[in-house]
Amino acid sequence: MLYFLFSSGATGITLVALILAYVIAICFSMGAHEYAHARTAFAFGDDTAAMQGRMTLNPLAHVSGLGLVSFILFGFGWAKPVPINPGKFRSYRKGATWVALSGVLTNLALAFIFSALTFFVAPLLWGVDNVFCHFLGYLIEYMFLINLVLAVFNLLPVPPLDGFNLLSIWTKYGNKFVNFMSQYGMFFLILFILPIFGGSSILSLFYSHVGTVFLWFWGLFL
Repeated sequence: MLYFLFSSGATGITLVALILAYVIAICFSMGAHEYAHARTAFAFGDDTAAMQGRMTLNPLAHVSGLGLVSFILFGFGWAKPVPINPGKFRSYRKGATWVALSGVLTNLALAFIFSALTFFVAPLLWGVDNVFCHFLGYLIEYMFLINLVLAVFNLLPVPPLDGFNLLSIWTKYGNKFVNFMSQYGMFFLILFILPIFGGSSILSLFYSHVGTVFLWFWGLFL
């Protein structure tokens, strides 16, 4: 991903603003995702994350240094997992389901909000000859794209993603597909970041096209 930032044509202070906006968007998007897990677990009776200081929107409590670097370099990364104790849920299946869904729904809601800002506000900011305005424009766009990517990516039925957790919750113990993905799911994740499509990865192609539907929706209001 860092390659695409440097190949964007931006130079000097504009390039710095571009990279800074990207890093800030990653931190807050992943932080919001993990906060949602912690807050939902607390609502269903599990205070484990709250006791460890993870029920906060402060991204510093959630960001993994190595995961952040990976996200910057490859467009693929991770945050520190929120500790969950399902044994404390008042209803295991209901609590575990909503905890798994909460991060995805939070990222999806943020993507929807920032897609509107990307469509209506960001072009105005880029039209101003001011680096700070350009930085805000980049930040809005990256908040949209990264939250949308996190929402969809985390629904994949691959461990340790939320989609796999949902599958595990709602299938019988010993399900063959769940067992298979538990053993080999990491290979599927690696496929998403390898440049196997003309120098582009599945994830980078997703970055390029994923926002089209959202922006088309806001275009209906013009």
